[in-house]
Amino acid sequence: MARRFTDRAAAGSFLADHLTDLASDEDLLVLGLPRGGVPVAAAVAASLDAPLDVFLVRKLGVPGREELAMGAIASGGVLVVNDEVIRGLGIPRTMLDAVVAREHKELARREHLYRGARPALDLATKTVVLVDDGLATGSTMRAAVEGAKTLGAGKTIVAVPVGAPSTCADLAEVCDKVICPLQPERLIAVGFWYRDFSQVSDDEVRGFLGG
Repeated sequence: MARRFTDRAAAGSFLADHLTDLASDEDLLVLGLPRGGVPVAAAVAASLDAPLDVFLVRKLGVPGREELAMGAIASGGVLVVNDEVIRGLGIPRTMLDAVVAREHKELARREHLYRGARPALDLATKTVVLVDDGLATGSTMRAAVEGAKTLGAGKTIVAVPVGAPSTCADLAEVCDKVICPLQPERLIAVGFWYRDFSQVSDDEVRGFLGG
C-alpha cells in the first residue's frame, strides 16, 4: 500500500527531507496554513532551522455545501475566486460578498488570536515556504501564494507532503516552485493519507508559534 503518514508531525519530517537544499537560504521563512498545516510547518522549520510563522487563509465555502470552495481569502487583502464553481452553480455576487464578509471576520479573529502582540508579517525579499498538510483543489494555497506576493515575498515555494498531481501542476504556474513528494493518481482525500488526521485546535496552533 502507498505511504500513509502517522500524523502531521511525521508528514512534516518526511517533507523536510525534500527541502534540505533550502537550509542555506538566510532569507528563508516557513509559513504554516492554519490549522492543519501548522504542525507540518513546525516540523519543517525545526529541521531546516528556519523561522516559523502562520499565514492566514480562509476557504469560501458554497452556502449549504461548505466543503465545496468557491474561492478563498488570505492575509494581505487577497481574494481568489473559482469562476468555474460560481458560474456552474449560478452563485450571485451578493452571496459571494456575504461569505467573504463573514470569513474576513474569522480571518481577523484568528490573526489576533495567533499573532497576539507580535508584529505583522514582513515578507519583503523573503524566500517564503507555504506549508499545508495536503493539496486537494488548491484554492486556499493559491490564495496564500497570491497573498505572499502581495506582501512582497521574494520567492514563493509551495511545500506539501501529499497532493493531487493536477493541483500541483496548476500551482506551479503561479509560484516559483512546488515541492510535493507524494502525488497519488487518486488522492481520494488528504485525510486518507494520514493515520491520525484529527483536527488541530487554536491552542495547538498558538503552542507551535510559541504563543
